[in-house]
Amino acid sequence: MKRSILIHPDPRLKKACAPVTDITDDMAKLADDMLETMYDAPGIGLAAPQVGVLSRLIVLDCVKEEGAAPRPTVMFNPEITAASDETSVYEEGCLSIPDQYAEVTRPAEVEVTWIDRDGNSQKATFDKLWATCVQHEIDHLDGKLFIDYLKPLKRQLITRKMQKLKREMARA
Repeated sequence: MKRSILIHPDPRLKKACAPVTDITDDMAKLADDMLETMYDAPGIGLAAPQVGVLSRLIVLDCVKEEGAAPRPTVMFNPEITAASDETSVYEEGCLSIPDQYAEVTRPAEVEVTWIDRDGNSQKATFDKLWATCVQHEIDHLDGKLFIDYLKPLKRQLITRKMQKLKREMARA
């Protein structure tokens, strides 16, 4: 089931999320719904707070090559356990901040641990777009948005555009 994506500014997007203590059927269904919502948007990552659920759950799939098999990834309680000193810059966007993009500098490579949909512990190293995406989504779980990395003026400009968009959406 497709879910509604919250648009910034929304207080739920600025809250730290609670760890998932048990992967219930409801949590597994939420993960499925989030993947469906992400693919439909279309996006490459989505965090539970973006659909109004304050739990530490993210989904991602950064496969973009034409004809390549999708790699839907579900992460409960993801945690960055190591990050490279080397950085990379990507132009980031966010489904909660539609049509706004900005360059963000992050570690080029990160090691992440998480619990998968079946309750198994996982650990992997991510680089390139996957590294940027997983860091962006984990930030959501801590109440941080990609615009929080920008200079105040640019951040305020984007926030005002989103407030205007929300007013227009409410009138429609």
